[in-house]
Amino acid sequence: MKVSVWYNNEEIRIEEVPRPKPGDKEMLVKVISCGICGSDIVEWYRLPRAPLVPGHEMGAEVVEVGKSVLAYKVGDRVFIAPKVPCMKCYYCKSGHYPVCSNVRERLPGGFAEYVLVPEALVENGTYRLPDNMTYDQSTFIEPLACVVRAQRLAGVRRNQTVMVMGSGMSGLLHVKLAKAKHCRVIATDINRKKLEIAGKMGADITLDAAENIPEQLAAESKRMADVVFLCTSAMTAVDQAWKCVDKGGAIVFFAVPHPDKKVTIPINNFWTRETRIVTSYYCAPPDIDAAINLIETQTIEVDDLITGRLPLQNIAEGFRMVIEGHESLKVIIKPQL
Repeated sequence: MKVSVWYNNEEIRIEEVPRPKPGDKEMLVKVISCGICGSDIVEWYRLPRAPLVPGHEMGAEVVEVGKSVLAYKVGDRVFIAPKVPCMKCYYCKSGHYPVCSNVRERLPGGFAEYVLVPEALVENGTYRLPDNMTYDQSTFIEPLACVVRAQRLAGVRRNQTVMVMGSGMSGLLHVKLAKAKHCRVIATDINRKKLEIAGKMGADITLDAAENIPEQLAAESKRMADVVFLCTSAMTAVDQAWKCVDKGGAIVFFAVPHPDKKVTIPINNFWTRETRIVTSYYCAPPDIDAAINLIETQTIEVDDLITGRLPLQNIAEGFRMVIEGHESLKVIIKPQL
């Protein structure tokens, strides 16, 4: 079978490997759709594990099950989480599932024709797709679940003013979810085309990030934002975010700068204004359930975020599209094409 092996963003090879045979408690799935995530192109994050087969936003069909697997059968349409928490440790019991210290099994990369699903993910990380959800739509389950979690950690609620800094795919999911919660949404980006898209997808105000965002916000809004989501790693956005959050508000690092960049927090100002700084990484089983429901009920429309579908052999082009990001949002790889 064919897999895509990532060495770095400039070297992505299609290689031939043996098709795996599932053990008693494993299953083999055929990958139908797998999205390229923004984190897939972040070299400092991926290089320590390279070479690797990436891909974790996957919709697939079960093609073979081990003799002890009773919950799934050949032909089932499934989404599989990239990893699952143990649900028993201190962190899981405290609700911090993404930092579970007992995670051992991870989903083999979805940029492949077939994927062997390990036992832990068969048991606790596999979700049947609703009948009305397409494989392409299923590639949004994991990224939307991450957005669900971030907004829950930030305490986003009705009638708040939410600022989304960075109108890429994740930023636009934040826009959509905040609008579904009846918030007033402000979106920023340096790409005017993406600002236009953000406006079409519900943002009440769009601001050019190349300009002075705090001044624009003050001119456009009666007050600053209750919650600011940083969906870009740009240091300029971090510096602007400090000045855009209102008293009692929260700044959420949904994306982070390169580790070599130093972030200086205006802690004295935040101390007197009760400003919270929140980080949000990955998602948890309750967030995945919520994301599936949001897509199934069409509360969150995702088809309008798809800007490209490519066969596995063209994955390098897909990565280039995501890296350049001019008009590209979600690029989906279709290994069976």
